[in-house]
Amino acid sequence: MIVLLWLFQIVFLNDFYQAIKKNEIQKTAQTISQNIDNENVETLIDQIGDRFDVRVEVADMEGNAIYSTDTMPNLPQSELAVVARKTQESGGSKIEILRMEKFENPDYNEQLFNGNNIPPRGMSGFETLIYSQIVTPEDGTPILLVLTSRITPVDATVDTLRVQLVYITIILLGCALFLAFVISKWISRPIVKINKGAKKLARAEYDVHFDDGGYREIAELADTLNYASRELSKVEKLRRELLANISHDLRTPLTMIIGYSEVMRDIPGENSPKNIQIIIDEAKRLTTLVNDAMDISKLQAGTQELNMERFNLTESISNIVARYIKLMEQEGYHISFICERDAYVLGDEVKIGQALCNLINNAINYSGEIKRIIVRQRAENGIVTVSVEDNGEGIAKSQLEYIWDRYYKVDKTHKRVSVGTGLGLSIVKGVLELHHAEYGVESELGKGSVFWFRLPEDTK
Repeated sequence: MIVLLWLFQIVFLNDFYQAIKKNEIQKTAQTISQNIDNENVETLIDQIGDRFDVRVEVADMEGNAIYSTDTMPNLPQSELAVVARKTQESGGSKIEILRMEKFENPDYNEQLFNGNNIPPRGMSGFETLIYSQIVTPEDGTPILLVLTSRITPVDATVDTLRVQLVYITIILLGCALFLAFVISKWISRPIVKINKGAKKLARAEYDVHFDDGGYREIAELADTLNYASRELSKVEKLRRELLANISHDLRTPLTMIIGYSEVMRDIPGENSPKNIQIIIDEAKRLTTLVNDAMDISKLQAGTQELNMERFNLTESISNIVARYIKLMEQEGYHISFICERDAYVLGDEVKIGQALCNLINNAINYSGEIKRIIVRQRAENGIVTVSVEDNGEGIAKSQLEYIWDRYYKVDKTHKRVSVGTGLGLSIVKGVLELHHAEYGVESELGKGSVFWFRLPEDTK
C-alpha cells in the first residue's frame, strides 16, 4: 500500500492530472460542437469558460476569430491559422500541451500567464493545454473550435506530498512491525503448545490434551489431534489386550504339546495314538493362529491378492457347513443351511470361504447354551445376501461399530475359543472390503446376533 501511495501520489501524479484535464477539455468541446447551431451557443460557451476556466475560441479556417470568451487572451491570427492547419492534417481534431516558449508572440505569453507569475525563460513550470476540433455547422462551412486551458504546475504539490509520505511511511512501517510482532505471537502461541503436545504424543504419552484456542484452523487442528490422541490410546490398550490374548493362545497349545511330549518320553506306555493326536491338534491350532495373524497383516498392508472367478456360492456354503459335522456330533451344535436356489457370484472362492468359516466360528463361540446356528442365503434383485445367525448373548449397540476393529474384543475376559483363533472378524472385514462387498451385523442383548454380507449375483 505504501508503494502504491508513492507511485500514484508522486511518480504518476502529473500524468494523472494531465489525463484528467485532457478528458475534461474533450468532453467540453463535444458539448459545444453538439450545440454549435443553437442560437444560444455563445451563452453556452461563456458558461463553459467560466465554469471550467477554459478559453474557447471559434474561428474560420483562415484564423479569423468569430467568437471567444474573456477567460484568457485570444490567440493571434497567425497562431490560429497554424492550429487550423495542424488540426486538418490530424484528421479533424488535435490535442497538445505547449510550454510558454512555444508561442511566437511574447505579449500573448505574458498575458496568458498573468504577467507576475511568468517563470524565467528556460523553466518548464507553466504549460498550456490546447484542444482543437474542426466542426461543420448546418450551412456546411467548416469552422475551427479551439479550447485552451492552463495546466497548473504540480511540482510544489509533489514536494508537499513527498514530505507527507515520508512521515506516513515511517509511521505505517512502525505500526506494521508492531502489529506483525503482536499477531505472530498471538498466532504462534497455540501452535507452539500444539507442537509440544504433538512431541508428547509421539512419545506415546496419550493423556496429552491440545487446547483449541486461537483462530478456527488452529481449533480444528487441536480437535483433530485430540481425536487422534484418544484413538491412539484405544489402539494401544487394545494392542496390549491382543498381545496378552495371543500370548495366552500360544502358551496353551505349547504347554500341552510340551507336557504330552514329556509324558510320552518319561512314562512307558503313554506313547498312545490319543496323546499323539492331541499333540497334532495343538500343533495345527498353533499353525492356524499364526496363519490368521499373517492374513490380517497382509489384508491391512494391501498385499493380499484375489483370484477372481465365477463360482457356485450355494455349493461352497454347503461344503463349508458339512465340515462342521464332527463338531456337531461331539459338542451338540446344530448348524443348518437355508437357501431357495443356487446362486453364482464373481469372487475369490477360497477367501469368501475363509470369511464365512470365521463368521460360523464366531457364531459357535458365542452361540450360548442353545448351540444353534443358522446360515441363510437369499438371492433377489441381482444381490446375494449371506447371513450367519446365533442365539447367544448378543452385542450392545454401543459396541457394534467396534467389533470389526483389529484389536477389539467384546468380552474382555479372555477364554479359549471352541474353534478358530478369535481373530476371525478382522479377517472377514478385510476379505469383504477387498471384494467391495457390503457387510454388517444386527444384534440385541439377550437375543443373539446376525452377521451378514452381500455380493452381486453373476447371472451369466
